[in-house]
Amino acid sequence: MSSPKRRIETDVMKMYEQMWIVDTMKEGCVGLMWQEFYVRFKGPEETPFAGGLWKIHVELPDQYPYKSPSIGFVNRIFHPNIDELSGSVCLDVINQTWSPMYDMINIFEVFLPQLLRYPNPTDPLNGEAAALMMRDQKGYDAKVKEYVAKYATKENVDDAGNDSDDSDRMSSVGSLDEDDEDEEAAGTMDDV
Repeated sequence: MSSPKRRIETDVMKMYEQMWIVDTMKEGCVGLMWQEFYVRFKGPEETPFAGGLWKIHVELPDQYPYKSPSIGFVNRIFHPNIDELSGSVCLDVINQTWSPMYDMINIFEVFLPQLLRYPNPTDPLNGEAAALMMRDQKGYDAKVKEYVAKYATKENVDDAGNDSDDSDRMSSVGSLDEDDEDEEAAGTMDDV
């Protein structure tokens, strides 16, 4: 597979074959438009994230798979290594040690589930989550479950981003005022 465009198509097709719900940023996009899309991601069982559903924004660079994808959580999540407002993810395998041997299936079936199972509070993007986890594990688990119930529902994923067509979701979410806590960011996807 020498062509990055061909590799993108292959990786997205693998996602479909494995029954992942994948949707483009804009309605009607097909074929080579799959460089920017959303994937619905369920929290791993036997973690405080179980039962949660997140919309993950994926952007594949022209040099993919030689350059890593950009990924970010669209609806809110409480985790030491995920920025609560922008959804940016601190994950070495994506940010620093990416290899063309990895594909999108690895991200959604291995890397993200492992990140949620084994947070690293010593290298946080969310200082509040990291501090709470180190100080009070039960309190951290309760806060994660509170966020799951409030922000990681099918309804939140369905409604996420319907108010904006901004294509730079991972960095444009910005900070929300406390009055805006119930508003979410992102686009629409098919039912789970």
